[in-house]
Amino acid sequence: MAKYLNPDYVHYKNAKVLSVMRELVFGMEDGMVSTLGSITGIAVGSGSHYIVVLAGLVIIAVESISMGVGSYISSLSERDIDLRKIDEEKEEIDKYPGQEKEELHGLYLKSGWPRELARQMSEAASQNKKLMLQEMTLHELRVFRTKTDNPLSNGLTMLLSYIVGGLVPLFAYFLLPVDLAIKISVPITLLGLFILGALTTRYSQGSWWRTGLRILVLGGAALLVGYLIGTYVSASLGL
Repeated sequence: MAKYLNPDYVHYKNAKVLSVMRELVFGMEDGMVSTLGSITGIAVGSGSHYIVVLAGLVIIAVESISMGVGSYISSLSERDIDLRKIDEEKEEIDKYPGQEKEELHGLYLKSGWPRELARQMSEAASQNKKLMLQEMTLHELRVFRTKTDNPLSNGLTMLLSYIVGGLVPLFAYFLLPVDLAIKISVPITLLGLFILGALTTRYSQGSWWRTGLRILVLGGAALLVGYLIGTYVSASLGL
């Protein structure tokens, strides 16, 4: 029970949830927007139920893997860079403790702490290498996420959320003819984008309807591009 009352534990859990939520929202939003724009253009341009479903599945499969791998690699690279910075800072503290104490004192002053209190804080931190490293990591390196970001978890979350998001606009095409599926797929996906945007405000202070509308408009732009390309190609080739 004590760990749940520990501020560091609570901060760790909150940061971890936010890290996963970032990948979840990004994956679902990209899955819905990319798939909706692509399959709507293909549906309008080809009119073929088989081609739309095949293309939709290929897009979801390839893009979800690409996004998942990209998230994993970028998260891993960020974490490795941060850990390297921390190792370098630890070495500097061991070799140049006096200079690091003065540097921390300057950082406290820059943050707005009173001069005497900043001196006391830097002096106290310099007596404990672990605390000193923690303070320098926070105030100089601005590294916050090395313990909360899990590259593998981020990658899997991105992959799975993209698949779920991509299936939203494609689902209607499994059950209905192309013409009817377009009329069902578009509003359902746009509604899904609006709801997704609105739900993200649970972790922010933004307006739920403005955030939802912003994502809906972005999805609508992708839809418009896909529709126009599909219409142009269809008319040009006489399909």
